[in-house]
Amino acid sequence: RMINLAELTPYILCSICKGYFIDATTITECLHTFCKSCIVRHFYYSNRCPKCNIVVHQTQPLYNIRLDRQLQDIVYKLVVNLEEREKKQMHDFYKERGLEVPKPAVPQPVPVSRGRPRKVLGSVFRIPPELDISILLEFIGANEGTGNFKPLEKKFVRVSGEATIGHVEKFLRRKMDLDPACQVDIICGDHLLEHYQTLREIRQAIGESAVQ
Repeated sequence: RMINLAELTPYILCSICKGYFIDATTITECLHTFCKSCIVRHFYYSNRCPKCNIVVHQTQPLYNIRLDRQLQDIVYKLVVNLEEREKKQMHDFYKERGLEVPKPAVPQPVPVSRGRPRKVLGSVFRIPPELDISILLEFIGANEGTGNFKPLEKKFVRVSGEATIGHVEKFLRRKMDLDPACQVDIICGDHLLEHYQTLREIRQAIGESAVQ
């Protein structure tokens, strides 16, 4: 079945510049996507999502955006010559200013050795540096009438220090199948935590034991 590109256009346009996504970048808080340059420029004067107006981060909204390479690949496949035009514009931009044109990252070939192949295990167990905090989640009880919920399969979760308590709550609601009406309080020791607080801020304020 042939699909007209116009049917897909609303899903691959940046709502800021009204053009096709270039370096598609998604806000992790609300999952809305924009061109990277558009959203970075927007965050110079606002910490809210341009589409839904949610607060992305109290002080550093750029921490809560991620490149969406799969979506960008889809855009390049749908829109004829868009990738080639973008590469040419970037090439011309650097050449006009006398700068070296950045080279695309090329995957390094795996060396082939004679004899028995060796298993490479290092990359399998490597933890990304951005996942810098381990949290221990303990369920400490609930009031009557909260409904049925699933127990957590794993107590330990490794996350970015830029994750907020709001992110932790969303994670718990999804993993435990909690009713939307169910209130979730997240506590560290005697401290009732606020949605906007990041785990790194909590660790700095209360100490290493705070994340447990």
